[in-house]
Amino acid sequence: MTRPLILLTNDDGIHSPGLAAAASALDCLGELLIVAPAVQQTSMGRSRSQLNGADGRISPAEVIYQDQRWQGYAANATPALAVSHAIQEIASRPIDLAVSGINYGENIGSCVTVSGTIGAAIEAADQGIPALAVSLEILGTDYHSHNTEINFEAAAHFTRLVAQKILAAQLPFDVDVLKLEIPAAATNQTKAVITRQDRLSYYMPSMEKRSNLSTPADFKHTPSKGQYTNTDTDAYALAQGLVCITPLSIDLTSRIALAELSTLLDTPFI
Repeated sequence: MTRPLILLTNDDGIHSPGLAAAASALDCLGELLIVAPAVQQTSMGRSRSQLNGADGRISPAEVIYQDQRWQGYAANATPALAVSHAIQEIASRPIDLAVSGINYGENIGSCVTVSGTIGAAIEAADQGIPALAVSLEILGTDYHSHNTEINFEAAAHFTRLVAQKILAAQLPFDVDVLKLEIPAAATNQTKAVITRQDRLSYYMPSMEKRSNLSTPADFKHTPSKGQYTNTDTDAYALAQGLVCITPLSIDLTSRIALAELSTLLDTPFI
């Protein structure tokens, strides 16, 4: 019997310990196709830009986790384009599941449109592949380094559990991506809940005042830890220390009744 083909990617780069931890978690579930950006690509969203050296060149890269090794591919590409290269150029057969992560840092609230982790998962979903995006809460704001002190054990555990369930049963209509968030203090026994995406701007950008706009900007994005707008959301669950699973759709249409908007704009709808 042919094992499922699982595409593993991320936005932190091919050498991220989070990617290696995910490979270890998924190895027992199927054959791994590991294709990730050659360098750090945090906050690239679903960008398909080929600027700044993202010329699509692909080279072999070894992924190592403890005593396990996998042959993967480093792509000079954004996370989304790395996924497209994997699907259209590297995969020898249809991909059964795409997993993006494990990301350094939580992806909560409205930042889902900014996250390269989620952007890669959406790219796979848009090409017909069920997708899982996994992120681990980081204490502090260092989301761009490959900190080897981070413990990915619980995140790997839940990655394996959720991936196994997706492989065993087709996702419902309009669920294109499952977003999995792991609190920093989570263990394998932490409760997991289903949530909505919060409307909270979790990573609100801020810039220090400059006396001269031609000088470099001091840009920061401090997470709004502990804040939320409702108690059924990913932000609330994370604040309570719960693992949360949020269904995302590639259909971004507002949930307003179209007739209501038609009345407001005095424009017919189909």
